[in-house]
Amino acid sequence: MYYTENTTLFLNGKFVKAKDATTDLFSQTMHYGYGTFEGIRAYQTVHGVKIFKAHEHFERLGRSCALVGIPFDYSAEELTQISYQVLERNNLKDAYLRPLVYCGPNMSLTAPKESSLMIAAWEWGKYLGDQLVRVCISSYQRPNPKSVKVEAKVCGHYVNSIIATTEAKQRGFDEALMLDMNGFVAEGPGANFFFEKDGVLYTPPLGNILPGITRQTVLEICKEMDMPVEEKYFRPEELFEADSAFFCGTAAEVIGIESIEGQTFSKPWKSSMGAVVQEAYKCIVLDKSYSYVIV
Repeated sequence: MYYTENTTLFLNGKFVKAKDATTDLFSQTMHYGYGTFEGIRAYQTVHGVKIFKAHEHFERLGRSCALVGIPFDYSAEELTQISYQVLERNNLKDAYLRPLVYCGPNMSLTAPKESSLMIAAWEWGKYLGDQLVRVCISSYQRPNPKSVKVEAKVCGHYVNSIIATTEAKQRGFDEALMLDMNGFVAEGPGANFFFEKDGVLYTPPLGNILPGITRQTVLEICKEMDMPVEEKYFRPEELFEADSAFFCGTAAEVIGIESIEGQTFSKPWKSSMGAVVQEAYKCIVLDKSYSYVIV
């Protein structure tokens, strides 16, 4: 699904065939989840292949490494150029890129003195599909920011995401919505969350959530289009009186939510503020003007 015998990836300064790439089974990342990664999308735009917000993603990758003490020496500019080479070598245009910073063999609970870098790419549709998603309130909380660096995109953090999504699907839903340690709505297992009420969009503030790059793009769209948006804490009970809601993330892009715990929203998705944001986001990633999008 992710590679063929002809797929090429970048590994520690070289371009190698994915089928020939190897790693150490005693890797600290494999045993303890001590590594960092990014998810980035490239699009075939009207001006050629473009990696959307590559610099922002690679800057965050560097910050994630710094936050958890993993050595990392690449600049955002270097990583961007390498990523375009990965796309070119695999003849990919609309693609998903996965940079992974991982550690070598180390069974002790100490920071490494060096790390490894892989950048792979493959064709991947929208993570949550194209249809409105049915969401449940998860019984699993997001990690406490006093126990981990929640603002870092760390491999091990996603065990939390996996068990939340698995629980949601076992209950017959498409995805989960997770709360923070204080019972406020936080985010999805792999996407940030917004809801609409009386002509205003609301989203949780930073602090207990991953500072999503797509989330920031949505905030920029709202500012550009004079759409009211507020960052605030809110309880899940408030969502049952919301007009609409959506998830956003690099893999998921902007995807509308059909219902939460089986309760649908009062406003049809096509008439929602989220649908306007969704259309504007499509235009931005494809380098098209979205001036025609009417709020």
